[in-house]
Amino acid sequence: MEFDLAKEFILSKLDDLSDRLTYHNKQHTLDVLRSVNKIAESENMNEEDKHLLQIAALMHDTGFLETYQGHEEKGCEYAQEWLPKFGYSQEQIDRVAGMIRATKIPHSPKNKEEQIICDADLDYLGTDSYTEISELLFAEWKCYGFVNSGRDWLEKQIGFLKLHKYYSEFSERERVAKKKETLKQLEAQYSTRF
Repeated sequence: MEFDLAKEFILSKLDDLSDRLTYHNKQHTLDVLRSVNKIAESENMNEEDKHLLQIAALMHDTGFLETYQGHEEKGCEYAQEWLPKFGYSQEQIDRVAGMIRATKIPHSPKNKEEQIICDADLDYLGTDSYTEISELLFAEWKCYGFVNSGRDWLEKQIGFLKLHKYYSEFSERERVAKKKETLKQLEAQYSTRF
């Protein structure tokens, strides 16, 4: 497996993402990669599992190159097309595809690797970066017509945070308290504004 070459290739592909993707962009992919590394290290994943998690993190939003809805399946198609060129076996590609599919919301991870990528994908929900990052998603959703107003956005965020669950011990320990605090702030903001 030629990870460095695969990483370089995938990141160069992400340069072609639409400018309208203010959240689902190359920076988000790099953030997810960083989070995957942090969580996998904390969870004592073996080297191959960690490596496949890294590739899945790089690949998880590549489907946005072609489609918004259903981008996970498109990302799985890209994994099938691209990864053999870098020495990945069909079994490894299938595991990567499972991790990509696991990031589809609502999450339904089937194993520890899939749990870790789900947590990494939404790591920001439990960090001090929530406001800054969520504003990028709000702008993207407005652009694509998924929300029409600040009220609509707040309602969706409050509902989402109430339903969202972290899976890994790391995220439970390091992210849940901050996420609960953010939810309280959003609820207070909603009650004073609307």
